[in-house]
Amino acid sequence: MKALVKTELGYGHLVLQDKPVPEVGKDQVKIEVKYTGICGSDIHTFEGHYKVKVPVTLGHEFSGVVVDVGEGVTEFEIGDRVTSETTFYVCGECEYCRSGDYNLCNHRKGLGTQQDGGFAKYLIARKESVHHLPAQVDFRSGAMTEPLACTYHAVEKTVINPGDLVVVIGPGPIGLFTAQVAKSRGATVIIAGLSHDQVRLSKAEELGIDYAIDIQKRDIKEFVQGLSGGYGADVVYECSGAIPAAGLALDLLKKKGQYGQVGIFAKPEIEFNLEKIIQKEIRVVGSRSQKSADWEPSLELMNSGRVNARSMVTHEFPITEWDQAYQAIKKGEAIKVLLTPVD
Repeated sequence: MKALVKTELGYGHLVLQDKPVPEVGKDQVKIEVKYTGICGSDIHTFEGHYKVKVPVTLGHEFSGVVVDVGEGVTEFEIGDRVTSETTFYVCGECEYCRSGDYNLCNHRKGLGTQQDGGFAKYLIARKESVHHLPAQVDFRSGAMTEPLACTYHAVEKTVINPGDLVVVIGPGPIGLFTAQVAKSRGATVIIAGLSHDQVRLSKAEELGIDYAIDIQKRDIKEFVQGLSGGYGADVVYECSGAIPAAGLALDLLKKKGQYGQVGIFAKPEIEFNLEKIIQKEIRVVGSRSQKSADWEPSLELMNSGRVNARSMVTHEFPITEWDQAYQAIKKGEAIKVLLTPVD
């Protein structure tokens, strides 16, 4: 089968290769991939900013059909429509595994990073990570369950009360999902971006987000102050991974507000104003990936229509056209790009 493989660390080194079709093992599920989403971390990996275990087939946002099951698998049958968590292996013994926080296990191996992922025709997942797609969740939407689960995870780590003012910085797929999840909690939601994000800001309005602000054309701090009676936002989620956005988030928050870091920075060390955190008693929360508990609620958000994933897909390419997909993302033309396998 054809697979898109990161062969070496550093910029590029993403090569289309012929690989053997994987065989299912005990407690494993073999999935024929229908769609795989391109994640921001895939872009970081391609550009050499994010390390994976090479060589490895990238891709961890996917949907597909079960084509084989291993010994000990009774939860799934051939023909089932499914998606899967990225977790392929965890130790099962550390305190994080025992509490269900698999995303924090030091021994965790993920699909598309340490284990071959979804930029291929077939992949192998552990049965504990596989989820059935509900009736109203199509394959395209199902391929975006993982990024939605990441944003659900972030929102779960904060407290949103009905009527709270929430600001999401960065209108990419993660920001758009975060805004929708926050909206489902009863918040008034502002999503902020730059002038070159107009396609994404327009999509936010289409998705029912209350306010989509181009911060290069409008003073967002003044806008937030006006909506909040001069207090500031209750919660700000930084979803862009842009250094200036971190400072902006602290400025927009009210005293005792909550800061959620969701976006990944290209470089881990950035300037961060701790004085503002101290003086405003801001609660800072980091959010890493997702865990099992985030998946079924995320699927239900799509199934019920409270989150619209399908409309965020703007481009589809076969895995043989990675370069075109990459350029569409870098030029800001795309919101969510899906890749399809080839024989």
